[in-house]
Amino acid sequence: MNSTPRLALPPALAHASTARLLTPSPRHPVDNALLTLSARRPDATLRGMKTLAPSYLKHQFLIAMPHMADPNFAQTLTYIVEHNEHGAMGLVVNRPQELSLADILEQLRPDETPPASTLQVPIYQGGPVQTDRGFVLHSSECSFQATVALEGLSLTTSQDVLLAIAAGVGPKQSLITLGYAGWEAGQLEAELADNAWLNCPFDPEIIFDRASDLRLEAAAASLGINLHLLTSQAGHA
Repeated sequence: MNSTPRLALPPALAHASTARLLTPSPRHPVDNALLTLSARRPDATLRGMKTLAPSYLKHQFLIAMPHMADPNFAQTLTYIVEHNEHGAMGLVVNRPQELSLADILEQLRPDETPPASTLQVPIYQGGPVQTDRGFVLHSSECSFQATVALEGLSLTTSQDVLLAIAAGVGPKQSLITLGYAGWEAGQLEAELADNAWLNCPFDPEIIFDRASDLRLEAAAASLGINLHLLTSQAGHA
């Protein structure tokens, strides 16, 4: 059995401890701060992808096409954190869970009562891989123990960002996820060629200023597309 390919985090995160917010999941181990890519089965068309010139989508949105059959990604908007020849990693940004920051803080500090404001801070389902790990996308005026800059946006994986948000001294804009989405080498390219996704430029207003249920349509609208009228056609920004 082949081992699952691994994707290295950006250097600023690769040497820092990632926030484990929930009970550790033995199904998705972390080895030397490398995040295991998704267990989603590689598409059979991967074999043909080696002949295509790479087009990497780091710092872009992925828009799930209406016919997306995978329940993990149907009607999702995903921010691509990293994409290179080794694979891709992203965070779904429009699926709030029935969890709040208060729930997380109760696990991190069970002897303390979380501030009431944290009840209003949602936790998003970032993807199906390592759902016990926290990732915080946020505006870049703050930096924490494990923060990496992402072209006008920052990603933090250390718990100190959660404590700062709870205390009212965190970043002005933030989105907290548990878990992430991952693709093996060439897998995302194959899915794009198979019209599973649209891609478009990242716009921070979509994730920070739009309600979660409006983000997918807003990203599609940035391409002049109405998803309700879309069938099986796809295009790339």
